[in-house]
Amino acid sequence: MDDSHLRHAFEAARDKKAHDLIVLDLKEMTAFTDHFIICSGSSAPQIQAISNEIEIRLKKVGKTPDHIEGYRQAQWILMDYSEFVVHIFSPDRRSHYNLERLWRGARRIDDSAPSASAPPGSLSEIS
Repeated sequence: MDDSHLRHAFEAARDKKAHDLIVLDLKEMTAFTDHFIICSGSSAPQIQAISNEIEIRLKKVGKTPDHIEGYRQAQWILMDYSEFVVHIFSPDRRSHYNLERLWRGARRIDDSAPSASAPPGSLSEIS
């Protein structure tokens, strides 16, 4: 996997002011994807804006989603990029589905400012 794609998606969500932005490393837990990016937006327009920005930035670097669902309702948008899946939730849907609890065995990465000297568990250490 080209980890720069994961970083582009993470940074796009961060730049659109996504709330509670995290990455779950699922490489040791599942075969269908390597990572989840999970975040929340405070309104349907913000949730859609986060999704739009991720899609635009990744298209610029040659990565398109295999599938997007939930865009119209904007309560839970799922963007499947094969190697990673982006979940953008409304606060109530995120609380209800609680993917962090469901995948609690995954390594959690919540670095909002990746850097070369980042500590273990930071986005910049993803391989």
